Amino acid sequence: MAIPSPESRRNPLQWLVVAVPYFWLFLFFAAPFFIIVKISLSDTAIAMPPYVPVFEGFSRIREFFSQLDFDNYIFLTEDPLYIEAYLSSLRIAVISTVLLLLVGYPMALAMARAPSHIRPTLVMLVILPFWTSFLIRVYAWIGILKPEGLLTVLFQSLGLLGPDEQVNIFRTETSVFIGIVYSYLPFMVLPLYSALEKLDNTLLEAAADLGCPPWKAFWKITFPLSLPGVVAGSMICFIPITGEFVIPDLLGGAQTLMIGKTLWTEFFGNRDWPLASAVAVILLLLLVVPIAIFQNQQKKVG
Repeated sequence: MAIPSPESRRNPLQWLVVAVPYFWLFLFFAAPFFIIVKISLSDTAIAMPPYVPVFEGFSRIREFFSQLDFDNYIFLTEDPLYIEAYLSSLRIAVISTVLLLLVGYPMALAMARAPSHIRPTLVMLVILPFWTSFLIRVYAWIGILKPEGLLTVLFQSLGLLGPDEQVNIFRTETSVFIGIVYSYLPFMVLPLYSALEKLDNTLLEAAADLGCPPWKAFWKITFPLSLPGVVAGSMICFIPITGEFVIPDLLGGAQTLMIGKTLWTEFFGNRDWPLASAVAVILLLLLVVPIAIFQNQQKKVG
């Protein structure tokens, strides 16, 4: 008598548990992505929706493929505006991620080394900004950074600025970096804290007993063991910052060029849905690379 394999004895509900998230991803990620790809291969039209062709079923699938237009993707490679927008977005995302790591790592390390009874309070303080609307927090920074704002008043009261002098960082990349670092800091701190909290402190004690100075113990023990948190926090921050729209639009000036603002302009300003869809598709493909790196790192850790 043949012995049933473990696969044949598996509960059908287990397959359902696995199928539900895949169905969710297909419904809310894959399907919209294919729609965007189809629009990006269409032509602009003065109509509603403002593009052609409109897919009308499998009976006209040959006609559909014959009308696909790749001119939008060719135009993206020929117009320097979009190339500069992509490169500027990647540059701002990289710099912002580095700044977040420099600010967030000491915070996470201090939280991990704090007494265990106050760690939940520190975690709550990190996530406390999420209790307020993201848009309201960005508008608050406008009141702080604008020339007649709170920062200017503070510096004038401390004697760092004269009565007629102002802090002129509003509508610059500096204000964009400030807004991004403030808004995304919890996304960097929490993965770092999760990795650092699991660190075995006896390794540091052993290093100290062997005469290893604290700074060398940090680079030889603490930082390498926290790399999963560094990678996770960096990817979680880098990916959405690349397509950020609200912060550059409200805090950045006209010279702050990011692909999110360009995408919004094409969709709602120029009403060029096919070109905007092509911009979105290229942006998604650019972000697939760090996602793949992150998944590869997670597999190595696992």
